[in-house]
Amino acid sequence: MHTQVGIIGAGPAGLMLAHLLHLQGIESIIIESRTRSQIEGTIRAGVLEQGTVDLMNEAGVGERMMREGHFHQGIELRFNGKGHRINIHELTGGKNVTVYAQHEVIKDLVAARLKAGGEIIFNVGDVSLHDLDTSVPKIRFRKDKSGELQEITCDFIAGCDGFHGPSRASIPGSILKEYQKVYPFGWLGILIEAPPSAPELIYANHERGFALLSTRSPEIQRLYIQVDPGDDIASWSDDRIWTELHARLETNDGWKLIEGPIIQKGIIGMRSFVCHPMQYGRLFLAGDAAHIVPPTGAKGLNLAIADVRVLERGLAVFYTSGQTEQLESYSATCLRRVWKAERFSWYMTSMLHRHYDHTAFEHRLQLAELDYVTSSRAASTSLAENYVGLPMEW
Repeated sequence: MHTQVGIIGAGPAGLMLAHLLHLQGIESIIIESRTRSQIEGTIRAGVLEQGTVDLMNEAGVGERMMREGHFHQGIELRFNGKGHRINIHELTGGKNVTVYAQHEVIKDLVAARLKAGGEIIFNVGDVSLHDLDTSVPKIRFRKDKSGELQEITCDFIAGCDGFHGPSRASIPGSILKEYQKVYPFGWLGILIEAPPSAPELIYANHERGFALLSTRSPEIQRLYIQVDPGDDIASWSDDRIWTELHARLETNDGWKLIEGPIIQKGIIGMRSFVCHPMQYGRLFLAGDAAHIVPPTGAKGLNLAIADVRVLERGLAVFYTSGQTEQLESYSATCLRRVWKAERFSWYMTSMLHRHYDHTAFEHRLQLAELDYVTSSRAASTSLAENYVGLPMEW
């Protein structure tokens, strides 16, 4: 097989890149280790920045998002038993955030890809990358995991295959630098069948630990609490989870959390990760293959979309003029925005989570930071600007 751009991974990054390239008349083939039902059925959170929403609409894949998504003009920071609203819409000149789950974005992009006659090869195994420093890089894989070895020759390879995929591992260790921070806490997340308890997301700092309330639909809500990442989910009964949520989200004004049947629960660890560079030869990394953020800042999916927007533009210039300057600067362009998103995600995580080794002094500093960011217009504007999303080519 031959194509112009070989794409490894059918997550938001790989699917959006393929769709943007299609709009430019550039051919691509996507390979994916999971089945279609797996990628469309894995429920993931999704807070979309204004730039991500604008790009989906511009690319013609935003119709269902605009119909079913939840458009929020602010978020609430809750501490000392009181909620404080950050009016993102006002502070950013009319921008919003949109709650629309990642698996729904994937469904929309898969549908657009197949409607356009584009190729996605699902359920592949033994993926390997070859000849990356030549003009004809290759991807080898086995269809249906154990089938005959197949090969795609292409002009470029986009590694959109996540943290554990083979793309990043194909960059020589003498060139690749990795930066990582592992946080000493995780999130226990639940999905419940219940109406919304609040119109917008609530981020709560409490002496017992962090909590987050988020809307998924009029009938389904997502909630999180800070836990030890080594905890066994079996030790967290529904009653124990609800006790913690009520304690951490309670306010002094009589606000009540609406309970409902818990239909899903699990624990995830939290870390920050960035690799330098995000390119090697004809290989370009995008999304989780290149960087991970803690979910507190709601940046993961949005960074992936920003990466492929930059890559698509560089490829479009190459195929129309032969110029390579934009492709050569891909890593530097993306990393400038990535590190700002890493900073913001670290900031939100550090401000809102109770560190288990914190002294009373350090906890008071957290509360002072929350008091400042909710009472200073300048500080609120900075938070709002970062939360709604910096320009895609910052």
